[in-house]
Order: sequence, then C-alpha cells, then structure tokens
Amino acid sequence: MKKFYIAIFLFFPVLLSAQTLEGSWKLTQRNGSPVQDTQAVRIYQDGYFSEAAKNTTNNEFLWVKGGEFQTGDYRELIDFDTREPALVGDTLDSKLSFVSADQIRINNGTEEEVWQRISNSVDDLSGNWVITGRQRNGEMNTMTPGDRRTIKILGGERFQWVAFNSATGEFFGSGAGTYTAKNGKYEEMIDTFSRDKNRVGARLEFHYEVKDGQWHHSGKSSKGEDMYEIWSPYAEAYAK
Repeated sequence: MKKFYIAIFLFFPVLLSAQTLEGSWKLTQRNGSPVQDTQAVRIYQDGYFSEAAKNTTNNEFLWVKGGEFQTGDYRELIDFDTREPALVGDTLDSKLSFVSADQIRINNGTEEEVWQRISNSVDDLSGNWVITGRQRNGEMNTMTPGDRRTIKILGGERFQWVAFNSATGEFFGSGAGTYTAKNGKYEEMIDTFSRDKNRVGARLEFHYEVKDGQWHHSGKSSKGEDMYEIWSPYAEAYAK
C-alpha cells in the first residue's frame, strides 16, 4: 500500500506539468449547451490571451477580447473587450480548471464556458508581439507602443491581431485565422476580420526573419503595396 501512494505522488507533478494553457483553443460549450453558429478562438501565449469570434453562417465579426493573464489563481487583466468596453482595465477573477489536458472550463460567475484545445505547436514566431517599426517612403519609422497599440499574438497555428487603446477602451480593428511560419516564409489565411467580412478566406504570403529577438515582416499588403514592419516581443516593449 505504501508503494502505491508513492507512485501516485510521483505521477501527480508530471500530470500538472502537462497542463499548459499556451496554444489555441476553440469554444465548444456555453452554460452546458453546444455552441452553434459561432466560431470563437482563444490564444494563450507569453502571459497574454486574445479571443476573436465570428458568425459562421455569414462570417460577420462578433467580438474580440483579451489582455494579460496569470495562472495558478487564474486572473485576466482586460486590455480590450468589444462586447463590454467598460471592463477594460479591470481584473477578472474567473475560475479556470482543466477537464483534461486538452479541455478547460472557465466560469466568470455569470456563465460557464468549455474550450477545446486546437493546437499547442510552436514555431519561429510563436509569441505575443507589438508593432514597433514601419517603413514609409524607404525609411523605417520607429514606433513606441503606449496605450494605443497594435498587437499580434501567434500560437497553436493561429494568429490574431488587434488594434486598440487600453486607456480609453477604443477598438480600431482586428483580424484572425491560421498561419504557417517556416524557412523564412510566413503565410496566413484570414477567417475573421472586423472591417470587411469579404476578406475572410484570403491567403497572404510574406517573408520573415527574426533578428535580435525582433520579427522583421515584409511583402505586399492586402492592398498590394510594399510593406516592411518590425514587431517586438510584447513583454519586452512593456517591461515594467
């Protein structure tokens, strides 16, 4: 009997170590009912999360929300929320528990959601990024991120970008979808876009290089114009 207890004790830390939030997740249930006609995808990466949703029947954009999070005693510090802008700046003490290694339950006190893991794969660009440079007329203009910023979070083969102001709660735009990053080629397919649902399904190709920890992103914009951007790790740009 003593040996049995030792075996359980040794196994338990291994089980906990496998329970990581990082990667992408899909909302499958809300308050015990299956989610229908809505695609909601959440990405957890580098201490930050972002969630984007659309109506699957017509590709209409529904919402985005996100911000910093902490594990253990799970909390969310909301940086943007298009459904409830008044929550921007608040810390939410939602209860998060693992149903299994690939399924989580989140209860915020008014509703309970179940999320299923899509992927936790990593690549060269996995991380949470904020834009810090953009080339105009052949010159690179440095951008210092503040309350108004554009982030791009990549994890579990999914990307989401969001432009917002964390001080005022203003929302300026968002896009999301799947991506691949390999051998200097970055490709994304849009499946959610706040500004124009007709962009859903578009596939864009770019070149990328990670130099000195920064993501150099170049190619043609959605308008066919030359572009060159530099994205920096969010945690470094906003180091306290």
